Amino acid sequence: MRKGLILLASLLLITFAALAQEDVPIKVTLTMMVAGDQNMVDFFEYEVGPEFRKLYPNVTLKVIGTGPGDAGSQQIVQQLKLEKESGKDKWSIDLVVIHETGAIWAIEAGLLKPYTEFLTYRRLLVRGTEKMALGVNVEGYVVPMFHSQVVLAYNPKFVKDPPKSYAELVEWVKKNPGKFGYNGIKGGMSGVGFVFGWVYWKSGYMDIYTKGPYDKKYEENWPQIFAELKEFNKYVTITAGNAGTLDALNRGEIWMGPVWVDMLYTWMREGRMDPNIRIVLLAPGMPGQPMHFAIPAKAANPDYAFKFIEFMLSPKVQAKYIVERFNWYPAIGDDYVAPYLSKDVLDRLYKDVKQADLVKYGKPMPLLGYKQDMQEAYEKWVEK
Repeated sequence: MRKGLILLASLLLITFAALAQEDVPIKVTLTMMVAGDQNMVDFFEYEVGPEFRKLYPNVTLKVIGTGPGDAGSQQIVQQLKLEKESGKDKWSIDLVVIHETGAIWAIEAGLLKPYTEFLTYRRLLVRGTEKMALGVNVEGYVVPMFHSQVVLAYNPKFVKDPPKSYAELVEWVKKNPGKFGYNGIKGGMSGVGFVFGWVYWKSGYMDIYTKGPYDKKYEENWPQIFAELKEFNKYVTITAGNAGTLDALNRGEIWMGPVWVDMLYTWMREGRMDPNIRIVLLAPGMPGQPMHFAIPAKAANPDYAFKFIEFMLSPKVQAKYIVERFNWYPAIGDDYVAPYLSKDVLDRLYKDVKQADLVKYGKPMPLLGYKQDMQEAYEKWVEK
């Protein structure tokens, strides 16, 4: 069955190439807003854009970056609200790349167009992130561009038998004080994700926090949970953000810490990180998140926005750019991208954490209400 779908996907990509619209006289500027770092803006403008134009020579891709994190997504939502308030029949933004939080805000404000029912490659999606985001039903409005994941990175030179769960990690840090590092909830989501995973584990309410309902009664045991996290922090090194954790790990100042998979492997490829560093996904689960494609409700060029998303979800493009170029986990099942990847790339990305591990232990971020409450609770009970 999988081989049949791979063959179908390959044939469809060939079909797209055969249907390249060289004879379409109308010139189109496809304007997209991206909530990400400058490297993601450059990725679309200088790498993916030219490849897409080979299929559709009449289309020029214009990319506007709004910055990383929820703040970048919030700026996109604000721009779409201004478009809606203007009363224009056609908006100036055709396509957005947005975080889960921003997608929810945009859907609730009536700013997005449902479109995913007609995507061919949606059949290759495997993790369900196109259906639920932070406990909210988003089906029809978004599909993931990629998945990112917080994992525990460790140096096998010093750590021969890494902990496989949060419970084992607690015992490990007591025996190795100062050798585990994370950034708390300041300066990067790797540390925030670690804290969320801690609360998932200690509370026993992981499904409630990620699927709902939002109810303060499920926070009643938090004073004890965060008191235990404060005790845990006595044995750890607090780092200066995502990059700070990677720097400390690379220098040997710490032996273990939570990191983003894509950031770790990108640093390795750039020669900034010890290539021997390994990773593990802690039980009962650690958070990750997708970045989503969405089409504004009154996009001027929704047809080409749709074609671009279909192009980006194709196995060949996912393999070349999402996995090989940026070290993200693909939006579609890894079985579909594997035929287009070298053994070296596959060994690097899937050596330690397999798709089965991601399905079992890769958890969503908490609902917005719980997410905000957890961060405030950390500041109140751990940092005070």
